[in-house]
Parts: sequence; C-alpha cells; structure tokens
Amino acid sequence: MVFALTDRSLKGQVSAVEWQARVDLAACYRLVADSRWGDLIYTHISARIPHTDEYLINPFGLTFDEVTASNLVKVDLVGNILDGSSYSINPAGFTIHSAIHEVRHDAQCIIHLHTKATISVASLKGGLQPWSQYAMFSLSSMSYHAYEGLAVNRDEKKRLQDDLASNNHMLLHNHGGLTLGPTVGDAFMRFYDLQRACEIQMDLLQANQSVIEIPQPIVDGIYAQANVVHSGETGGQIAWPAMLRKAYKLDPSFCE
Repeated sequence: MVFALTDRSLKGQVSAVEWQARVDLAACYRLVADSRWGDLIYTHISARIPHTDEYLINPFGLTFDEVTASNLVKVDLVGNILDGSSYSINPAGFTIHSAIHEVRHDAQCIIHLHTKATISVASLKGGLQPWSQYAMFSLSSMSYHAYEGLAVNRDEKKRLQDDLASNNHMLLHNHGGLTLGPTVGDAFMRFYDLQRACEIQMDLLQANQSVIEIPQPIVDGIYAQANVVHSGETGGQIAWPAMLRKAYKLDPSFCE
C-alpha cells in the first residue's frame, strides 16, 4: 500500500484550538523521530483536543517523521475514527492511551515509547534508581505496570489505570516508558527527563564502579523542587516554544 503523507489539508477546516493541538502533536512526533526514540511505525503519542472527548493519534503505517498536523487521525475513546480520515490507527496501540485518557482528565498528552533505555530499566527488578538529577524529576511521580503481553486485553485497562493513579511517569515492565502532561510540551519534557535518567542508569551499570548515592532526605524532598522546575510557566510550557522552533528548523512540513 502506498501512503500519501497528507491527503488533505485541515488548516482552516477545523477549529483554531484543534489545529493548534494538531501542530503541537505533529511537532512532538517529529522531535521524537529526531531524537531516535521511535520504533518503526509502532508506539504512539496521543493528544486530547481541549474541551472535548476527542483525541488525535498517528496514522498506522507512517513513521514518526512522516506525521503531519493534517494526517493525524481524530478518534473517540474506543478508537472510532471521527474525521473521515483515509488512514487507520493501530487499535492495540490505542488501548493504553484510551485507558489513561478515560481517567486522567488532567492530561492532554500521553507519550508511550519503546526506547532501548526505558525498556532496559523497566526490565530491571529495582527499576529506576535515584542516581542522577534526571532520575529525581521522574521519581517524584513514578509508577510501574507489570507486563501482560501485547496490549489487546481490555481487562488490562483497569490495572493500568490503578497502577498509574495520579503519577505522570510510568515504566511498563519489559515494555517501555510512558509520560503524560497537561500539554504536549509537558509530556515531552517529562519523557526527555525519563529517557535521560534511564540512559544514565544503564551507563552507570556498565561502568562497574560504585555509584554516589543521593541522600534519602533529598530524594524525599525532590517532588516540590521538581514541581518548581518542570511545571507551569517554568516547565514544559516554557521549553515547548523552543522545541517548536527546532521542529520548524528540522522540517516545517509537520505543520501542513
């Protein structure tokens, strides 16, 4: 099957709020591709269109560097296509996203990726260790979910929701990483921190030297500090405009 990357332009055809959500999400896909966090045509980033129960997700069959604002697919919580798109979505992949969107109404964006670093740390019995400043950001709101095979069992959704609870970071055992946030920018910055933390941990494990432990009182108090650095006007929402500028420099076709 041959895909036309953008079979129609939706600019001016959807609300300004939806178009901005499409641009931000498409930019996120391009930035993930540039960071080499993708997995061929697999894994997903979803975003809720503000003030609705409608969601945007990637067309199944396109790589992340082929995603554009117009070819993102609009769906409901069960994966029904709402916008007449000629593309399909991966319903198994949307299971995780729909489970979280159902209960986390504070989250506009969910990023779930299969990076080497997050899979590696998610497969260690001890999980993420407090060995770097990046780990501090993630550990302040970390959860874990046991591996249950491919995400096609609807019964798993409740367990996933319970394991995530009110946290914003998750390591899925033997599977990968997940972050969410009130904006695309917040979710992206949280995944950036998680990815860096996992990369550093795996490097330290290979160094075969003792790791300098961070004192427990600092670990316990990091949540308030992380909120100052990576939330609101000092977090993803401040960093995101710079990330958007980078996406435009890489390839402005994402906003078509």
